[in-house]
Amino acid sequence: MGGWAIALHGGAGDIPRSMPPERLKPREAALHYCLQIGVDALKAGQPPLDVVELVVRELENNPHFNAGKGSVLTSNGTVEMEACIMDGNTKRCGAVSGLTTVKNAISLARLVMEKTPHIYLAFDGAEAFAREQDVETIDSSHFITPENIERLKQAKVANRVQIDFTQPTQKVVEKASVLSLDSQDGTVGCVAVDGNGNLAAATSTGGLVNKMVGRIGDTPIIGAGTYANGYCAVSATGKGESIIRATVARDVAALMEYKGLSLKEAAAYVVEECAPKHTTGLIAVSAKGEVTMPFNTVGMFCACATEDGHSEVKIWPDDPLC
Repeated sequence: MGGWAIALHGGAGDIPRSMPPERLKPREAALHYCLQIGVDALKAGQPPLDVVELVVRELENNPHFNAGKGSVLTSNGTVEMEACIMDGNTKRCGAVSGLTTVKNAISLARLVMEKTPHIYLAFDGAEAFAREQDVETIDSSHFITPENIERLKQAKVANRVQIDFTQPTQKVVEKASVLSLDSQDGTVGCVAVDGNGNLAAATSTGGLVNKMVGRIGDTPIIGAGTYANGYCAVSATGKGESIIRATVARDVAALMEYKGLSLKEAAAYVVEECAPKHTTGLIAVSAKGEVTMPFNTVGMFCACATEDGHSEVKIWPDDPLC
């Protein structure tokens, strides 16, 4: 085994290099902060499953990312959050969708895994289970930020459902100059491995801006947006429908298991050859302590660290933060 490793992401998409500092800096700071939390937890000997839940909870509580507090809005102006968590050794997993009052969707997903005979609960059933388990809930207005109200207006003006980070059309620019014109950057996730090769993955999201009520994306679907086994742990981000069709997360593991590819080779192949261009990013770690963070979008908010001292925070392919 190659020691512990961790990676996290805050969404992939059309992230402009011209993003104003007041919007960019808080996201960079959050990546650094959450990475350090994860590193400290791994160094303290916490299991990878605990580490990925811990990091994703922090990302959910940050309003600058599209999960939890920062979740984007449906076409009705409501939030419907979803999340998934998976343990690599046992392949036990839990997923939730359609949450409107649960503060941390990822923790409810873990409870589905640990406290029920099922894998996936959604909408009213998931909310009822949260109350049964005394999970922290909060009025849905907590999740509806002014920025995401503006982003929904943008999407409606453009008459489109949009990825978490989509640049405005000229029609939006002309009609909605008062709006914040950068879309919310996306889905959050974390993958981790300890020194014994134990793996875990977790992903959480608010979905797409202006999505239909009831729409479910790739995040809670095992093998699409989230997957972990004895070879690797993967969390994907981007256009959910494309990620589902390409079974992105499972394909990375399958290429390692059946073709003998390395983690970096498998992840690169899936992102460049299987997923459509401009749709997908992912983070992954292997049982050997390898880490990779490929994407075919303009950028992806991501960070990683390994036991041998390597650490990076990255947004664009040639990012000087690397």
